[in-house]
Amino acid sequence: MNTLLWILSGGFLMTAISMVGSITIILEPPALQRLLLPLVSLAAGTLLGSAFFHMIPEGMRTLEALTAAVWLVGGFVTFLGLEQFLYWHHAHRASAEHPKPVTYLVLLGDAVHNFLGGLSIASTFLIDEKAGIVAWLGAAAHEVPQELGDFAILVHGGWSRRRALLWNFVSALTFPLGAFLAYVASQRFAVAGLVLFGAGNFVYIAASDLIPEIKGHPSLGGALLHFGIFIVGLVLMLVFAYGLHQR
Repeated sequence: MNTLLWILSGGFLMTAISMVGSITIILEPPALQRLLLPLVSLAAGTLLGSAFFHMIPEGMRTLEALTAAVWLVGGFVTFLGLEQFLYWHHAHRASAEHPKPVTYLVLLGDAVHNFLGGLSIASTFLIDEKAGIVAWLGAAAHEVPQELGDFAILVHGGWSRRRALLWNFVSALTFPLGAFLAYVASQRFAVAGLVLFGAGNFVYIAASDLIPEIKGHPSLGGALLHFGIFIVGLVLMLVFAYGLHQR
């Protein structure tokens, strides 16, 4: 398949994932909560696995070690800044007293996040299509619990479910936009740095936002379940790495 077609297909499929919030219409809050944490565990594992087993090795093939490290840390720090100023609510701590600012911050933060995600995933496709597929899968696994949580915040903040779905979809359109811009930019300069920048994003999201959500379970059984699902996510990405690179 043509690389541009891979990039655009992946971008619009990722946008379609934003509609997963519609499942909350038929789920009771306790059922949704039981679903979210296992999904967050899987997302944490797949994001770290995608970053360490695919994106970082691919990005470092054409860059010297120090330059690669700068791009990687730059991606990490950028998302720290994004959360510090725009996305501090990412752990789904909606305020009942001030719901409206939170809902708009959700959409703004999600739009910026998706734009950067589109840049990094498309850049990975441009270097190696197989690695791009795996990076996309890791990002998609993260998007499902995030979109469920974002949708819940919008509805909790007073938005109708139809309006929340519509604007969640609109904010997700920045993913294919970022992906297309990465493709255009690749005609002018190498994109290996953007791959490592995206890997830094993945590492930050997994380590700062997702793992803290799952590591404090009060029961031993729940903690072991979440840890096990996290390991499954890592192993899946490792298996994909070996399988794709042996073809």
